[in-house]
Amino acid sequence: MAKNLETVKNSSDDEEKRANKKSKDEKSKDKAKPKKKKGIVKYFKDARAEFKKVVWPTPKETTRNTVVVLIMCLVAAVVIFGLDSLFGLLNKLAFH
Repeated sequence: MAKNLETVKNSSDDEEKRANKKSKDEKSKDKAKPKKKKGIVKYFKDARAEFKKVVWPTPKETTRNTVVVLIMCLVAAVVIFGLDSLFGLLNKLAFH
């Protein structure tokens, strides 16, 4: 008889734990849900606000950055050409 009472008590404790866990899971799901957006109008308003935060480069900075990019492209092209020529020469010496 004592075993039966203990089993009933344990099963009711398990049910309470499951109920508490279930309510915690439901609360965390509510927090995880993203807020509903108001639509395309809100999107464009937010986009406009973000564009106002952008720090646009001056024409002088743009010119300087363009020159740097062109120089780096030229340097990379020369390095690749040099390696290609070297490997071509080594290939010719080794296999011909």
